[in-house]
This record gives sequence, structure tokens and C-alpha cells, in this order.
Amino acid sequence: MKRVISTDKAPAAIGPYSQAILVNGTLYASGQLGIIPETGEFAEGVTAQTEQAFRNIRAILEAAGLNLSHVIKTTCFLADMGDFAAMNEVYSRQFDGAFPARSAVAVRTLPKNGLVEIEVIAIAD
Repeated sequence: MKRVISTDKAPAAIGPYSQAILVNGTLYASGQLGIIPETGEFAEGVTAQTEQAFRNIRAILEAAGLNLSHVIKTTCFLADMGDFAAMNEVYSRQFDGAFPARSAVAVRTLPKNGLVEIEVIAIAD
């Protein structure tokens, strides 16, 4: 059975999609930008946007009764691969123990001209 996951502690979807879908114990989260939910504005710079994207991800995971330890796969989208080291430094501090599998790609542009977007797949224990 499919369950829509939604929280006001992460930015609302800016299109026809859900923040996340939980099905058969697997959570598929939509990509999270570095948008501060209370203001609707981006955090300043790639480091702050990456930190905010992870705050948004944690809020969505918590709404589903999960946390970052449940994440098995991430995909990181960067507007500029020159920002990889800054994103990676923040990313490396988010997980304890084994890191999830990951892809990181540069894209031409991100929604609302963000600098980084991160999506996750998580599995309940």
C-alpha cells in the first residue's frame, strides 16, 4: 500500500509531486533543495544549501518514522561540479557508520536556480 508522506517542516512541493512516498517499507523522497521552509528562501551559498537540504530530508524521514540511518541511496544534483567539495564536506557529516550508495551529477540548472538538490531512498528496519 502506498502512503504519501508530507510535513510542513520541509518546503512544500512546488509542482505536481509529493515530498515522499512510502510503499512496502521503502521511502522514495523527492529531491530537496536548500530552501528554508519558514521563509521559502534559499540558504546562502552551497554549504548552507546542502545543510538545509539535509534538514529538509531529516524532517521528511521523521514524518515517516525514519532517520538518516535508514537511507540506502542518495542522488546529489549540483548546478556546478566546482561545488562538489563543499557539498561533499557537509554530506560526509550527515551519516554515522556505513554511507549509503550515492550518485552525484552536475546539471544545467536546478529548480528556482538552486545550487544543490539531494534525493534519498530509505528502507525501514
